[in-house]
Amino acid sequence: MEDAFAARGVPRDACIPLRWGRETELAISAVQALDPLLKDGRPVTYRSGFIPQPVVRFTGERDATGELLDGYLTSFVNVSRVQPIQSIDEYAAVLDDWLYVLSRLGFHARHLSLYGQLKVWHRRQVAGVTLMFRHLDLTLGDIVLLWNRENPQRMAVDLGTGLERLAWARTLRSWKELIFGSLAGAAPAPTLDALRTATLLLGNGITPAARGAGGVTRRVLGAMTPGAVGLGASAVVRASHQYWTTITPLPVPWPAVTTAIEQEVARRAATCG
Repeated sequence: MEDAFAARGVPRDACIPLRWGRETELAISAVQALDPLLKDGRPVTYRSGFIPQPVVRFTGERDATGELLDGYLTSFVNVSRVQPIQSIDEYAAVLDDWLYVLSRLGFHARHLSLYGQLKVWHRRQVAGVTLMFRHLDLTLGDIVLLWNRENPQRMAVDLGTGLERLAWARTLRSWKELIFGSLAGAAPAPTLDALRTATLLLGNGITPAARGAGGVTRRVLGAMTPGAVGLGASAVVRASHQYWTTITPLPVPWPAVTTAIEQEVARRAATCG
């Protein structure tokens, strides 16, 4: 994966910081790199182009018991192409480029389709039109035309998908085995998901706290029980740390992440007890 990014000239610091601290505590989408252009109407961006952005979200679809459905994770890589554009023709060109990329990945064009409505939506300073794209019956992502409401000439395109979901559609493997590999049976899926997400947060130095970005870390680890730490947590953390660092460097090494998880779970157990 790292070599693939390098071949496209993508620098290792292309991601925006996970601790975003602007309108959201954490980065939830690569399109936030376009905030100056879309929200302030200024001709600049924080980042532009192809961005493999690690994100944390709690919006994944769940079953009746509250567990995430296959295809959803609390943390994943939001693979996006975000950039300013000057015309609708550029928007169409980005879509055409993406269809070419998908074909090179093995997705046959006849199995790809676009759907949605051309209705304009409005969210504070930004307006846009969203179209979804899917392979067979699986939605892969969307392509969004965006503009600043007060300065419509400030236009941009946001084409995004989840790296893990893309791999799932391409390989047709079991979702849990695709994400966690040989560790898929080490613990229940919610615990594995929590460890994976906590590794991303703690690896970025976002330690548990009562509020703010650290509050997200505490919430994630709240899904774990003291017994879960003994189910090979360090192995899951190490594998997760290796995965995230193929996208962007994590300043905190995996042994320190494991220790931080153990301490937080122990603290919560002592508090509850």
